Amino acid sequence: MSNIIENQAKSSKKEGFLFEDAFSKENLYLAYLQARKGKRKKLHTLDFEKSIGRNIDSLYEEIRTEKYKPRAYHQFKVFEPKERIINAPAFRDLVVQHAVYKVIYPIFDKTFIDTSFACRKGGGTHKASLYTQKELRKYSSELYFVKLDIRKFFYSIDRDILQKLFTEKIKDQRFLRIMNAFTLMDSPKGIPIGNLLSQIYALIYLNKLDHYVKRELKVKSYVRYVDDFVLIGLTINEAKNYKKLCEKFVQEKLKLELSHWHIQKIKRGINFVGYRTWKKKKFVRKHSMYKMKKAIKKKKINSIISLIGHAKGTNTISYYSSLLSPVIKLLPKESQKCLNI
Repeated sequence: MSNIIENQAKSSKKEGFLFEDAFSKENLYLAYLQARKGKRKKLHTLDFEKSIGRNIDSLYEEIRTEKYKPRAYHQFKVFEPKERIINAPAFRDLVVQHAVYKVIYPIFDKTFIDTSFACRKGGGTHKASLYTQKELRKYSSELYFVKLDIRKFFYSIDRDILQKLFTEKIKDQRFLRIMNAFTLMDSPKGIPIGNLLSQIYALIYLNKLDHYVKRELKVKSYVRYVDDFVLIGLTINEAKNYKKLCEKFVQEKLKLELSHWHIQKIKRGINFVGYRTWKKKKFVRKHSMYKMKKAIKKKKINSIISLIGHAKGTNTISYYSSLLSPVIKLLPKESQKCLNI
């Protein structure tokens, strides 16, 4: 396997003096303003806000004297879209994460490929889905795609590898120590699901895979969303070969395992980022339709609005329009507009 990716990393410029930039009192206050968005009525936000000056000063002193350590996470389970343990940070630690995120996002984002759509400005599931359908239309329906995902991705990330990836772009050791503090868990592997920083850490971890597929395998139509990725417009032999090579790459370079994978003809359509997509049509997944029926029955308006937004631009919208007559007058005009009402 070629060493192009490793050589590129060695020759790239490293960033220094980030500690001073990230953790000034002014930047910690700006990070606090970001952290409180959508959380202003929550008790932990109000508690921090009551003594905002003292709390910012305290964080500043702990960080500058290198005594800062994140507090224990609040753990709870969620069951949608699948069962997971969420590790919610203390609010003061969320402030620090926002301070770190603001500094590292532009450094790493410029290294990411354009077709990695998760947790990025201008990204999201709609953009990933639109790109996927656009690429499907380029090829004969008799050609193939291969869709793969990583088994228990966040729980399987090797922290030593991740921290080494940080050092390829950042040389400020004090700043790195705080970055690394938010990778830690009470388990041999994995990073906490629920951390703001875990989102960009996941992007950093699989960035090597993206460049391998694009630069070495030279796949023209490739899209990734978190740990799901698709290679489009392949012969059957290419699809089988690339599946094996991707599996080998994630095992050897990232110490991960593939989970589900599919090799199918383009004409069969692709199930990706919450949509079932063909060249000329697109539907939301059946589970979303079930959730819509349940939300209508219980008149959960916020859930209905969210599900309409998810279905915007798909062939499912006309089906939703036929279901929503019992609650249509309760919906905002924007949602009614999506339904062509």
